[in-house]
Amino acid sequence: MPDQLSPDLHISYSNAGIWYCGVTGDEAREITRVESIREIKDIQRSFAHFAQVGQWDSIASLFSSNGTLTWGWNATSLSGHSSIAKWLQEDAGAMNGVVPGSLNTMVIENPVLNLAVDGLSAKGRWNGLRFGGDGKGETRIQGGIYENEYVRTKTGWRISRLHYYDMYEGPYVGGWRNIGKRGIPIVPYHFTPEESGIVIPPAVGEAPMTNVSVEDLELRIARLNDEDQVRNLMHAHGYYVDRRMWSDVVDLHAVNTTVKITGVANYTGLAGVKKALERMGPENLKQGIANDHPIFDMIVHIASDGETATARGIEIAMLGNANNRTASWEFNIFRNQFIKENGVWLIRNVEIKPLIVADYYKGWGNGGLKAPNFDVPSFLPSTGFRFTGSKSAGASIVSRVDLKNLQRRLQRSAAYDGAENQSHAYGYFLDDIDCERMGALFAKRGHKASPFAGFFITPERIDKACIASYGTNRSTLRQSISFHWRPQPVVLVSEDGRSATLRARLLQPSTSATKAGHFNNAIYHDQMVLEDGKWRLWSVTIDEFYWTSSTWEGGWADAKPRNSSAPDPEPAPWTKKYPPDVSIAEVGLRESTFRGGSGKYIEWPEIQRMWFQYSNLVSGRVPEYYWPGCVPCQVRSDWALSANGYQEPPTGPFHRGPQYKPVPVERMMSDRL
Repeated sequence: MPDQLSPDLHISYSNAGIWYCGVTGDEAREITRVESIREIKDIQRSFAHFAQVGQWDSIASLFSSNGTLTWGWNATSLSGHSSIAKWLQEDAGAMNGVVPGSLNTMVIENPVLNLAVDGLSAKGRWNGLRFGGDGKGETRIQGGIYENEYVRTKTGWRISRLHYYDMYEGPYVGGWRNIGKRGIPIVPYHFTPEESGIVIPPAVGEAPMTNVSVEDLELRIARLNDEDQVRNLMHAHGYYVDRRMWSDVVDLHAVNTTVKITGVANYTGLAGVKKALERMGPENLKQGIANDHPIFDMIVHIASDGETATARGIEIAMLGNANNRTASWEFNIFRNQFIKENGVWLIRNVEIKPLIVADYYKGWGNGGLKAPNFDVPSFLPSTGFRFTGSKSAGASIVSRVDLKNLQRRLQRSAAYDGAENQSHAYGYFLDDIDCERMGALFAKRGHKASPFAGFFITPERIDKACIASYGTNRSTLRQSISFHWRPQPVVLVSEDGRSATLRARLLQPSTSATKAGHFNNAIYHDQMVLEDGKWRLWSVTIDEFYWTSSTWEGGWADAKPRNSSAPDPEPAPWTKKYPPDVSIAEVGLRESTFRGGSGKYIEWPEIQRMWFQYSNLVSGRVPEYYWPGCVPCQVRSDWALSANGYQEPPTGPFHRGPQYKPVPVERMMSDRL
């Protein structure tokens, strides 16, 4: 007997002895639901793209005909495209990104989305951060959270309700503080820990029959898979740039590649890529150098031929040299092109449009260090449906084996969104120090690294470790908050789509009622699993910090080397009362240079080791510090995915096979020791 199939499939038996499945609306419906999540994300990202260059009418067109905008906790809601566009324009004033020297970079990131059961509406939570300046001395920085609603219309997904909860604001000089310099309430959640793990709930009722062919279904799934790979490629590119890993960056490019930095220079070929990169400095970071280029709000468009793609997004470079206390900001738009060669996605063209370059200690109020560039890169389509009708003809039949393969490939793209959802939900609950709900995001045998302490396993232990660290006597009006933004994910999904590895940046803006907020930077190394029909965190490790800002005024370049004779800091003191299941020191070499580790502690401006769970996604080049799988699993093999009924996700180029492993980690570590 064949494996059990979906009850919605029409099955017949051919004379050749092969099972064939006639495609019903069930398969098309499931693909549409995954596409809907991507379309909603792109609608919200387009809001940020249009805002950056003062396209108010274009922003208004992202709303449904009766959509509303509420900007503030108790602000009056606006409805209608003209009213929304007018308010946005007046709110920006001369800080609109259009006036020469002005800046209006609005970042909307870290989505937690939930599609309604009927697939016709959705809700989403996002972090917001806005950098503004009029070029004549006036500036503002604003931050908060969006809780939005979306509706599926005849022409595509639209925003039906946008509600921005402002949490902090202030000018560049002097920095931002809590709104009203008072305690900040908790922004209401549209989701629970259970719901964040179900991005797309099971559909209810029988799906209508469809004339969509198997070829159409396969094409649509392929485009989703392609988007995942291009997104990973670009995000990995960003991490390599941060660390000045120029050889790895070059590996991601096609041979006939180009790099264009508008108003600066054009470069061609792989040697040209290297030359463009070396404008930032020589390969590898040296002590005191910060070279972060976080990527935000990236939209990926796969061409109809499936062989080329374009990505457009926002880059905010945070650069510095603690050796001479210099630092700067760069606000850029990138619009890059990709090509698939022999089944492998490569970067073909890089196009960077600098908007503002500003000295950190002067700010961007007067337009920055360089004349602004107004050659705006063209936008990518985001308001229509990805699939608008059958593009092929013929019998809609597919072998049972092929159908299962299509379902598996669709599940792998759904897993990308599921892993990202849980990653961001973790950040939001941690922002609010909601230990119980944060712990509830984990699988039954999930484990988490508590900073400077060690690893705790099971949701109950994770919850109690959080309480041991932060206590329970907390007011609902927070006087200060350290946010846990987790943008720029590289998500590598297992062959069966039931587990994933996720690398994310920790960008940590903070705010306070009494002093200016500032930024810190770290990296997450996580794993997720599909457990009981819900995505759950399996392993969370934070490598912190790579750089820090002790104050807003000083920034990340105002750091002095640690006294080499000073004793290494002890693990978090609360661990004496509530010890971890595995301490930081017990993990050995992997955690040796972090606080509580077994080796010599490294602190910014010294350059901390940068670990990767994967080799280069194109060439397979192994990074200097390579650690696949969960971080504590070298000492607790029973915590590994493979020991608990899950597949280990890929650790390198997927085109070399889902179980590709470039170097046995035990051998690499023994060689270093």
